[in-house]
Amino acid sequence: MSEVLVIPAGRVAGVDEAGRGPLAGPVVAGAVILDAENPIEGLRDSKQLSATQRERLFDEIREKALAWSVASASVAEIDSINILQATLLAMRRAVNALQPVAEYALIDGNRCPQLCCPAQAIVKGDSRVAAISAASILAKVTRDREMQRLDAMYPGYGLAQHKGYPSKAHIEALQRLGVSPVHRRSYAPVKRVL
Repeated sequence: MSEVLVIPAGRVAGVDEAGRGPLAGPVVAGAVILDAENPIEGLRDSKQLSATQRERLFDEIREKALAWSVASASVAEIDSINILQATLLAMRRAVNALQPVAEYALIDGNRCPQLCCPAQAIVKGDSRVAAISAASILAKVTRDREMQRLDAMYPGYGLAQHKGYPSKAHIEALQRLGVSPVHRRSYAPVKRVL
């Protein structure tokens, strides 16, 4: 039996990221303070939604939330400070950009970034807390759109299809085309090609 979640009152931000596993592109974090007076139907972990559902909810979250923000950490930052630190940095940037500011933050996962408000890490938070689900949707849709943009700039890798994850087609393209400026050089499959 999982522990009962006690969510504090006030402006509580849900925070989640997209893109820790890929070999290319930024890691993106979302932060959302939902409006209890203006509920959003169908929020759940972005991985359990279709692309169409995510796109619809993306617009609805931005319309109805009290505050929302999306921020990222670049490939250069990921390579210089490591993916965990880059993820925490993106999360901190997203929370810091919220207007009005968050009084408390619920972070998906088992680590909290250093924030200007108290925070609590919640494992599997994206399927347990609506605000974290909303943050996961904003992060995922934003990152997917960025990968489509990068695909147009660096054709041949299939970034729009696999979003930078280490699929068989992506590894083969890396070996064939070499490493692009948007590949994470600190990741083993990319290092092997360098």
